[in-house]
Amino acid sequence: IDALPLTEATGLPFASGKDGVAHACGHDAHTTILLGTALALATAPELPGRIRLIFQHAEEVMPGGALDVLSAGGLDGVERIFGLHCDPRLPVGRVGVKPGAITSASDLLEIRLNSPGGHTSRPHLTADLVHALGTLVTGLPALLSRRVDPRTGTVLVWGAVHAGEAPNAIPQSGVLTGTLRTGDRGTWAELEPLVRELVGGLLAPLGVGFDLHHRRGVPPVVNEADSTELMSAAIQRALGEHAVTGTPQSSGGEDFGWYLEHVPGSFVRLGVRSGQARARDLHQPTFDLDERALLVGIRVMVGTALAALAE
Repeated sequence: IDALPLTEATGLPFASGKDGVAHACGHDAHTTILLGTALALATAPELPGRIRLIFQHAEEVMPGGALDVLSAGGLDGVERIFGLHCDPRLPVGRVGVKPGAITSASDLLEIRLNSPGGHTSRPHLTADLVHALGTLVTGLPALLSRRVDPRTGTVLVWGAVHAGEAPNAIPQSGVLTGTLRTGDRGTWAELEPLVRELVGGLLAPLGVGFDLHHRRGVPPVVNEADSTELMSAAIQRALGEHAVTGTPQSSGGEDFGWYLEHVPGSFVRLGVRSGQARARDLHQPTFDLDERALLVGIRVMVGTALAALAE
């Protein structure tokens, strides 16, 4: 594995951690694990190769900071890449492993509607923009479920809708935003034209104009089989044979997927739940982790690094 010397390390091991402001999904924990991995490997008298540690920046900003890392040559010469992410569903000491797709592609949708506006007593003399928004809110997810193979795990969920202020006035503009996710790489490539077609079809009878901004995000994280087997074996050696468990494909997005489109690798779920209280989900302000998971994460990444170098 070609890499910068550890003394020049600038990031997340080929075990992907996070940097930046502490976030409710545990970015500070990922950074701590990465730094601990670097310190542990730096104490080795000699390594049979080199390791590059890459801090993943701007992961939450579509289409992901991994593209900046790639454009800067961050993966040049790297043979394999590995990463992990906290998982509050798993107890400390367990690591979720899955060959193939482990996350989903994630896009952002923003649909801006426009109409002449008017009075709610005379909707027949204008175009009812709020009714059009409601049509999209319910109709677009329903149509997608009939036009896309349900086995792909494609799901559209709205996060915000805004229009008007007065109860007796039909507004002239409104906006609808949400996320569109799919677990299938091929389906991801086909979604943008399909969404545009369906939005146009739903709004055509209503006389409301629209402007669709479909911002493509990140591809699915697709774990390569050999790298996943290597990482799984390294975890068992580091933590014991019962440490490895299966994990389902998540509908969440992760820009580590961009790395795996350039080099083989694997991405796992690190258990952080103490079992003392009700598990808190990621991206909740109450998210917390059992700090014993930090040492577990370091052992996972150091063990994986040494196993990869020994190939």
